[in-house]
Amino acid sequence: MGTLAIILALLLEQWRPLGDRKALHAALLQWAGSLETSFNAGEERHGTIAWLLAVLPPALGALLVHHLLGKLSPLLALAFDVGALYLTLGFRQFSHFFTGIQVALREADEDRARELLGAWRGESAAHRSREEVVRLAIEEGLAASHRHVFGVLFWYVLLPGPAGAILYRLTVFLRHRWGGLGAFGRTAERACALLDWPAVRVTAAFFAAVGDFEDAVYCWRTQARAWPDPQIGIVLASGAGALGVRLGMPLREIDGFVARPELGIGEPADAPFLDSALGLVWRALVLFVALLIVLGAARLL
Repeated sequence: MGTLAIILALLLEQWRPLGDRKALHAALLQWAGSLETSFNAGEERHGTIAWLLAVLPPALGALLVHHLLGKLSPLLALAFDVGALYLTLGFRQFSHFFTGIQVALREADEDRARELLGAWRGESAAHRSREEVVRLAIEEGLAASHRHVFGVLFWYVLLPGPAGAILYRLTVFLRHRWGGLGAFGRTAERACALLDWPAVRVTAAFFAAVGDFEDAVYCWRTQARAWPDPQIGIVLASGAGALGVRLGMPLREIDGFVARPELGIGEPADAPFLDSALGLVWRALVLFVALLIVLGAARLL
């Protein structure tokens, strides 16, 4: 049932992407902001209370509704799970930026590619070189595929009903919202690190399995820890090794260069690697779903 819900949700998102995701994001921002206003007194325990109030009621409520609908009809529970995954998955949320950059570079419209990258990252990219645009787009795409697809699916499979998917997405959201608020945001950061610890390794393993396995594992083991966020560094290092492309490395800024560690081995990033990166994500996703189907069939034997 869970595998069928995943397949239906992915097909639904590709067929009819959620058009009012901005409205959903705005509602979450308002909810998180109200909790922050009510509980942020500069202490960690206040952040813990706020995090519990923000995450547990939706996750446990979804689990309860799934259970009640399952008693009425398995089809109702399936429909509820598909709806929950439809709201929490975000494949098209980032892929339209990625695809737009692909098209712009294919048409030699580098200014348009820089504009799309800047909108995606929330900062100006007008000074970026072509190679930097490609490199950053691949990094953003690999990281987003984990946070919006593989991480969500991993926790959906691991926990009953849609509770895991909702728990993970809210945890990632709150980490971005509260992560820079000192002691108040410490629980949000720790919770995200805890949930991501197994999830990033699963994502990296699937990237390695559908790409250059030896290079992916080598880069994962030797380069990931040097990344500013070692958790997402595992995903980026494995993806770069699987693709045979060099990511990371210093970035040119208006006032100089920003030092960043190198990820991956192989060739400098260029436009064809955008196609390769998208293919890597899709192959990993197909393998993930296929493995679930095989495990489900084995359980029936």
